[in-house]
Amino acid sequence: MTQHRAVFLDRDGVINVDRGYVHKVEDFRFVPGSDDAMRRLQAAAWRLVVVTNQSGLARGLYSKADYDRFTAHLQNQLAAVGVTVDAVLHCPHLPDATVAAYRLQCDCRKPAPGMLLRAARDLGLDLAASVMVGDRLSDIEAGRAAGVGHNVLVRSGHAPEPGDAERAADAVYDNLAAFAEAWLSQSAHAVSPPRDGPPIDAAGRR
Repeated sequence: MTQHRAVFLDRDGVINVDRGYVHKVEDFRFVPGSDDAMRRLQAAAWRLVVVTNQSGLARGLYSKADYDRFTAHLQNQLAAVGVTVDAVLHCPHLPDATVAAYRLQCDCRKPAPGMLLRAARDLGLDLAASVMVGDRLSDIEAGRAAGVGHNVLVRSGHAPEPGDAERAADAVYDNLAAFAEAWLSQSAHAVSPPRDGPPIDAAGRR
């Protein structure tokens, strides 16, 4: 069976502006250029998979209905620019969750790789040929644990932990648009540094 390459995307801070436990449709805003970046990646035959930790559910800050409403709005806004996301996966769990239904030591909350592995099984993805794009160290660690070939950090969301996230990443860009521009303008081998090499910054410098 043919396996597909994918770009795994964290949600808040990568696709939409991270306002902290964002869940209201009226608070939705794309990170500038992220919608067009996703359109370009999809046009280049990359599957698009959103993998997002949603601990606000476990904390009781919003409901599953709120999450579903926000997700539908995100998908509708992307559809308006010609983007269809192949899957949106979320983890609602915390070991000490306020909401008992979500009180769980799970294998899906990043940095655990469960969401990525599930998507790979369901969609027939080649993890080694795929990319993880996130704004936190936990995103990079989840990609590594899942066997994703290229793990990229963007600076558009959560402020990276000093040094740690950037050292762990294969490359670092200002945002998803900058990543897509670099990734699509060169071959994957040209854009990505060796696995044991230093990260590349937004200008392509090591």
